[in-house]
Amino acid sequence: MTTEPPRIDTTKAHPARVYDYLLGGKDNYEPDKKVGRELPPVAVSAARLNRAFMHRAAAWCARSGTDQFLDIGTGIPTEPNLHQVVQRIRPAARIVYTDNDPIVLRHAQALMFSSPEGSSDYIESDVRDPERILEHARTLLDFSRPITLSLIALMHFIVEDDDPYRLVRTLVEALPSGSHLMLSHGTFELMPEVEEEFTRVYTGGGMPLAFRNRTQVERFFDGLDLVEPGVVAITDWYKDTPRPEHQRNILYAGVARIP
Repeated sequence: MTTEPPRIDTTKAHPARVYDYLLGGKDNYEPDKKVGRELPPVAVSAARLNRAFMHRAAAWCARSGTDQFLDIGTGIPTEPNLHQVVQRIRPAARIVYTDNDPIVLRHAQALMFSSPEGSSDYIESDVRDPERILEHARTLLDFSRPITLSLIALMHFIVEDDDPYRLVRTLVEALPSGSHLMLSHGTFELMPEVEEEFTRVYTGGGMPLAFRNRTQVERFFDGLDLVEPGVVAITDWYKDTPRPEHQRNILYAGVARIP
């Protein structure tokens, strides 16, 4: 892991730091706070619901036998982090984290300690460069065994000009049979009344949004075996835990197995 000082631009908002603000974190700057303050109240609950889904889905994948995880769009570490969730179940689990915000790098060494039996690593990179991410991930993960690819609240920041479906397909096709894709994604389909405000605030903060409807989110899982209950509102996705309290929200979520 590199020890070079992170190159943090504090003059512009960044999705990872806005997310940190919405979760009540302290690793954000005034542009991030400004975006967070201007968003509708559902943004705060959506951030928390998204985090809870990540915990449920990652734990289920670990209980299903996976001990390797590639988490892209990591965000600023908020305990419990993904590796802490899965290493409670599989202490020898290996995790590679990836994010394009340099502030995440600043925290990686301090807050992403692995269990003694397992290991974790971090690369500063962007999902728009999947080949670079895969090259680095191969230094820690064994691509002959199942890997869970985690894309949590990330792809709705990837606009159509960046060919989001190709990016996900490139990552998925590199994974062996038995791997999983866990994904959450913003949508206005469930709360159309907030679309104008969300779009105005994020776009005004220099972060174009590409919230998608259910059919468009399901396209990320093309060719994969969706795990029941499929692509659903984020509070409706659960497997071997108590049913979460249903809350109206702006997120779809799903998990699929790679055949």
